[in-house]
Order: sequence, then structure tokens, then C-alpha cells
Amino acid sequence: MKKILLLLLLAFPAITIAQGKVYNLLVGTYTTGKSEGIYVYHFDTETGKVTYQDKVTGVNNPSYLAVSNNRKFVYSVNEIGSDRTGSASAFSFEAKSGKLIFLNKQPTGAGPCFVSVDKANKNIFLANYAGGSLTVIPLKADGSLGEPSQNIQDEGTGPNKSRQEKPHVHTAVLSPDEKFLLYTDLGTDKLNIMNYTPSAAKPLTPAEPAFVASNGGGGPRHLVFSPDNKFMYLIHEMGGDIYTYAYNNGKLTKKGSVSVVPDGFSGTIGAADIHISPDGKFLYSTNRGSTNDLQVFAINKKDGLLTFVERTSTLGKTPRNFVIDPTGNFLLVANQNSDDVYVFKINKSTGKLTYTDTKIIVGNPTCLKFAAIE
Repeated sequence: MKKILLLLLLAFPAITIAQGKVYNLLVGTYTTGKSEGIYVYHFDTETGKVTYQDKVTGVNNPSYLAVSNNRKFVYSVNEIGSDRTGSASAFSFEAKSGKLIFLNKQPTGAGPCFVSVDKANKNIFLANYAGGSLTVIPLKADGSLGEPSQNIQDEGTGPNKSRQEKPHVHTAVLSPDEKFLLYTDLGTDKLNIMNYTPSAAKPLTPAEPAFVASNGGGGPRHLVFSPDNKFMYLIHEMGGDIYTYAYNNGKLTKKGSVSVVPDGFSGTIGAADIHISPDGKFLYSTNRGSTNDLQVFAINKKDGLLTFVERTSTLGKTPRNFVIDPTGNFLLVANQNSDDVYVFKINKSTGKLTYTDTKIIVGNPTCLKFAAIE
């Protein structure tokens, strides 16, 4: 009996560790095609294998998702176009089973395409692309949405008359210390900077300076902070550039830039997403244009500058979003227009990617998010 107990005690840590290697993978989609809503899978960070768990239906175009810090709630945009008001939806989330239960929804501006949530679960932030505005919605104790507390309407245009005829807010990201919120406006070539006071009646107020400008026609889209919080990287959808900024308490100083396409490129640029490996060594980005590829850059940790490593095909069409698993072992890319998600193995020494022969077939995938099970 003592030997059996000893074996069980020795085995218990291994079992616990094994469970910790599996995460929930949530997939947001457009429901105008084959998709029925939000899908939940289990993802093994050791093997890269994916197992279907559950889905929630009846939600309209949940094209971007945010998971609360305590993993009890999930928030989605309902991306409805310029002629109608979009909305945001709240769901309770059972991390162990992967089950999502609809709570409620609230209106936002037109065409919300991005949602984020603060760590204390006080507010969510919606980037309304079609409406050119940013909406703040307070959260109730049960995770449901209150009535919108603030709507910031941008003004202005850009030199690209077909894409920058008005403001197009595209992302809203809190600084690592959550003292500031940064949001991009593709239509006006601005990265706006706001002070964030969670409990205020109007939580966002302009910082000083209130924005930094990009080159005309670039179209700032998504941004990411380095793990050490010293640098911020901004990708431009139409220009295809990634700007490197030094970051200090809401202040940004541009250090340099790189392109997601090679010199002399004459095809269509549609730069989309940007993420950094958990160890801070490599930055990854996607181009949805005529290349449909992922780009890999090495990060100089002293000055934050980027050096090109490689480009690789996403194996599908229109790589709108991708995610790196929390262990840094794998990168998953969502190809919106080919209805698939491909799993790539990351070489942690070189940053290079290798397809693992694992893919998920799902209609119009546009957002991937990981959430711990335990």
C-alpha cells in the first residue's frame, strides 16, 4: 500500500503539468458563410494537436474576441456594416468545459472590428471601423454589459481617397500598466493616446501628446508591446510598414521601420496582424495581399529594432489574424477566405516556422484567442 501511495504522489505533479499544457482555443468568425458563431477547441502546446470542444450559435459576425483576465467571460464584437449600428456581446465562459453562455449585448458604433478588456473587468473597448469611433462599455459584476459610457468620434481623412474617405478606428489596446489606451485610426493615419481612469464616468481623456502621426496613406492597423514593455510596434495595413517605437509612460519615440514586403514588390499589400513571441526574441506579422504570407523578424532587445528573418506562406487565403500559444511552441494562423486555421511549429532559436500537418476547417475564421483551462 505504501508503494502504491508513493507512486500516486510521484505521478500527481506529472498529471498536473500535463493538464497545464492544454489550453482552450477560441475562434471568432464571420457568420455570412459556413460559420455558425464562436468555436472552442482544446490545443495541446506540446504536440500542436487540436480537439473540437463546443460552439455557440446565434451570434452575428463575432469577428473579434476578448477573454477576461479571470477567464470567466468572453466578449465579442458583432461586426455589422456602415448602414447599421453594430453591437458587442457578452458570454459567461466555463473554462474546463469550453462552454459559452450568452449574457447580453449592447449597441456600439457601426462596424466594430476589435474588442479588448481591462484586467479588472471594469470596461471593454470597441474599435468601430465603419463608424470611425471608439466605444467604452462598463461591465457589471456578473460579467454582463452595461450601457455604453463613452463614444469618441474621430474626424478627418487621409490621402487614399478610396480607403481614407473618413475615420476608420481599427484597434484599441491598453498599455501594460493600463494607465493609457492606444487606438489606431486607419482613415486619418493617427495612433491616438488616451489616459485611462477605470471608474470615471468617462474613463478616457486625451493624453499629452494626444496622438502620433504615421506617413500619409499608410493606414495604421494593429499594435503590440514588447514583453519588457520598453517598445511598441505598429503595423500599417496599406503601407505595409512596421514602426518601432520606444515606449515610456504613454510617450512614444519612433526608432525605425521595416517593410512586410521585399524591395521592388509590386503586388497588393494588405498587412494585418502582429504579435511577439513570449520570450521577446521574434516579431511575426501577416500580409493578406497578393502574397498571403507570414513574416518573421528578429528583435534587438537593446534598441527594439527589427531584422528580417523569413517569409512563409500561410497556406490559405486572407490571413487576417494569428496567435502564438502561451508556451511559444506554436503559431496558428486564421485564413479568413479559405475557411481554415493552420498550425506552425516555431523554432525558438531561429524564429522560423514549419507547418505541422495540423489544420482546423472552420468557416471564415477571423480571430484566435487562447485561454487557460485551469
